[in-house]
Amino acid sequence: MKAPEIIFESTTLIIINKESGIITEQNPFEPLSAESQIHQYLGQGPKPPYVGVAHRLDRVTSGLLIFAKKKSTLKQLNQWFAERKIQKTYLAITSTHPKPAKGILEHHFFTDNAAKKALVYDHSKGGTKPARLHYRTLEVNEHGALLEVKPSTGRFHQIRAQLSHIGCPILGDEKYGGSKLSPNTIALHAWKIKLPEPINDSPQCFEAPSPWSEKFTFKKYK
Repeated sequence: MKAPEIIFESTTLIIINKESGIITEQNPFEPLSAESQIHQYLGQGPKPPYVGVAHRLDRVTSGLLIFAKKKSTLKQLNQWFAERKIQKTYLAITSTHPKPAKGILEHHFFTDNAAKKALVYDHSKGGTKPARLHYRTLEVNEHGALLEVKPSTGRFHQIRAQLSHIGCPILGDEKYGGSKLSPNTIALHAWKIKLPEPINDSPQCFEAPSPWSEKFTFKKYK
C-alpha cells in the first residue's frame, strides 16, 4: 500500500495530503483509503494504533486531511468542526471566470441522496439548508480561472455545486457540468487549514501544495 504524504505529525495529530481518487474512510468494499494508509503507517508499533477520522474529503478531491491519534484529540476536533471554528481554504480551477472576480455566494441546498448530488436553489424551499462561501480569482489562463474558496458552511458537495450554479463548473467535475479531466479526479484541492488554537504545541496553520503546478500554468489576475 502506498504511504501517505505526511504534512505534520505529533503524538496527538497526523495530517496528510490526500491524493484524488482515494476515499477518506476505510470500508470492507475498497482496499485503499486514506484511513487505511494511516493505519498501515502507524501500525508498526507494539500496539494497534488509534486513528480517529476528524473530517472527510470527497474521493475526487485532494488535499489536507486531519486524523487524531487520541480519542481526546478527536473529541476536540469534532467540537471545533461542529462549531465552525476550523477555517478551511480550497483551490479550484473552473472552466470559466466568475463575475465578479471575487464575492460571496449564498444559496439553499437540498441533497438528492438517490443521485448523490446537491440541488442548489436561489431561494429557500422546504427541506433546504443555507450554504455560503467566499471566493476570489487568483490567476487565469486558457484553461479557466484558479480560485481561492473559503466555505462558511459545510454542505454536501457545496463548493462543487455552488460554483456550477453560477456557471463556473470545476474542471473534471462531470457530475456538475465540468469537462472530463482524469478518472476520479477534479480540480478541487483542500489547500489550507487553520485551527483556532494549537493542539499540544502543534502549528495552527497547515498547507498542502497544489497538485497542478506542473500541469497548469496561470497568470496573475488583474
